[in-house]
Amino acid sequence: MTDPVASQRPLQDRAPTSETIVLDLPADPPADPPADDSTHFGYRTVPRSEKASLVRGVFDSVAGRYDVMNDLMSFGLHRLMKRITLDEAAVRPGHRVLDLAGGTGDLALGFSKRVGRDGLVVLSDINAAMLGEGRTRLLDAGAIGNVDYALADAEALPFADASFDCITMAFGLRNVTDKSKALESMLRVLKPGGRLLVLEFSTPVLPLLERAYHAWSSTTWPLMGRLIANDADSYRYLVESIRMHPDQDTLEAMMQAAGFERTSYRNFTGGIAALHKGYRL
Repeated sequence: MTDPVASQRPLQDRAPTSETIVLDLPADPPADPPADDSTHFGYRTVPRSEKASLVRGVFDSVAGRYDVMNDLMSFGLHRLMKRITLDEAAVRPGHRVLDLAGGTGDLALGFSKRVGRDGLVVLSDINAAMLGEGRTRLLDAGAIGNVDYALADAEALPFADASFDCITMAFGLRNVTDKSKALESMLRVLKPGGRLLVLEFSTPVLPLLERAYHAWSSTTWPLMGRLIANDADSYRYLVESIRMHPDQDTLEAMMQAAGFERTSYRNFTGGIAALHKGYRL
């Protein structure tokens, strides 16, 4: 399969030996916005029509080691953030929940226990490999009877209007090509009174923390990706996608523009990640 991030390898001709690991130095994100028919894939500017397939290639590559890498890169904190997201969702028995970019099913598994036999959780992802990992995990955990699976694009959700009481999206919105369109699609399938929760990497609130975090992630994540998953490039993309993602206030404004009301956000670890919330009223 063609390497989706091959052009991100300025040192590819200097392949590491068994004694040496070569890493790129942290780079700054591009300053100029892409043209109307283009978008960012990490720091690269690519045609909008190509981003989804490039992102698919990344997650095809990392799916089998996704949980292990997340634990290492976040020191396990992503699991705490997801538990808080579950609590903030405040779903009840009988509720219908859509978990977008659901990956390996952390949130979906938690929701399946909370909505009960009369509720429904739809685990959805645009990537078949990630969805397959999530389905296997949920079946192994005994989550049967109140969980469905959907291979779906967040920008064009294949569900009827007002279908869900709650929608969640954890660490996935930054990979969406048209985030505003996706937010509008989420609003459409929410029931009146329903809530959206978006857990995503964001912008640290302290400049020193921001510089230290970006320097650490830009070097450490690709290194761990190479050592554990034999794939530095995909994890370099993940670092770059975080830096290109809108900050907290910008994302909140985007949610409001899409039609969400009573929006708010909660920072984790000094703003390295944030949980955004909005309602359809």
